[in-house]
Amino acid sequence: MVKFTIYTGGYTSFIVSYLFDTQTSALTYLDTIPTTANPSWLTPHLTNPNIIYAVNELGPVGALQAYATSPSGGLTFLNEVSSGGNGPAFCAPLSTGQVAIMNYGSGNGEIIPTVNDGTGFDNSTSVLVTFAPPPGGASNPHMAWEYKNEVFIPDLGGDKLWRIGQTGAPGNFSIHGFIEHPKGTGPRHMSILDDYIYVIHETANLITKQAVPVYPNGTSPFVANATSLPADRPANSTFAAAELILREPTAAYPHPYIYVSNRNIGTTPDPRGDTIGIFDPTGLKVVNQVYTGLVNIRGMALGVGEAGQAYLVAMGAVSGGMVIYKRTEGGAALEEVARNSSAVARTASVMVQVGDSVY
Repeated sequence: MVKFTIYTGGYTSFIVSYLFDTQTSALTYLDTIPTTANPSWLTPHLTNPNIIYAVNELGPVGALQAYATSPSGGLTFLNEVSSGGNGPAFCAPLSTGQVAIMNYGSGNGEIIPTVNDGTGFDNSTSVLVTFAPPPGGASNPHMAWEYKNEVFIPDLGGDKLWRIGQTGAPGNFSIHGFIEHPKGTGPRHMSILDDYIYVIHETANLITKQAVPVYPNGTSPFVANATSLPADRPANSTFAAAELILREPTAAYPHPYIYVSNRNIGTTPDPRGDTIGIFDPTGLKVVNQVYTGLVNIRGMALGVGEAGQAYLVAMGAVSGGMVIYKRTEGGAALEEVARNSSAVARTASVMVQVGDSVY
């Protein structure tokens, strides 16, 4: 069996770690690690799970930080660099050894090169990419998704997927196209699988599927779309869909499924909590809606590696604590295996396997 450390971030000045033991299903508090304010998004290094990147969602200028994990659940600060703009809400490492950070509040972002095996940053060649706002509105880049030789940026305020590419030295990126999405739908997060783009739209609570258009610019029709919301939600409830997770098929999970967090942001609470919707990407047919007991689910995370891929972590950004599910029925269902109702409200998490931890 396996043990995992779960690092969780949010709108505080600390990251909190927990231990999840798959043998006993215990989910216990480990440590509170002081940080700069608002580490609201965390993500692991692509190949070294002992390095975690965090944003500092601050204004007028935020930051990108690197931390080293420890077997005891602690973190060691490694390095920091400016995000170049206001309110960075997302960061993602790229296969090129760079890290994308998007500034939700100022409509721009950077791709920052790393040094020393990803433990440090060198933004001497980084170019701030600014996304044009829509007429009378604001650009709100909310994510970065690497695909082949370009990076896609969902713009929640601009209702676009921007396409950017490297145009010189590492860190030197520019816009070379975009994909329009329906006005007012608010594309927030996305994934690409088998040359299809899957997008969760925050303001429309909509999932869409379309073929990747011809590079560098263009569009393509939706081949499928579906509401992310449960059919039996409370009357007059108000939702803002947040996260979309879609992984490549594996031997253990040969058929991929989409997991969507439906956060109820209105004044009509559901005693069952918010749901995690499970969808078949083939036609975006809803397979399951899992009520979690959590209030305002934002970030969710699947574990990485052979052992970690079986588990999904979800947290309440308002209340409800943290719950861990095991993916069953090939990923079409979720079975609750651990819960910590006293866990502090959180918006993002990273699950790290503790050493070899097989016993």
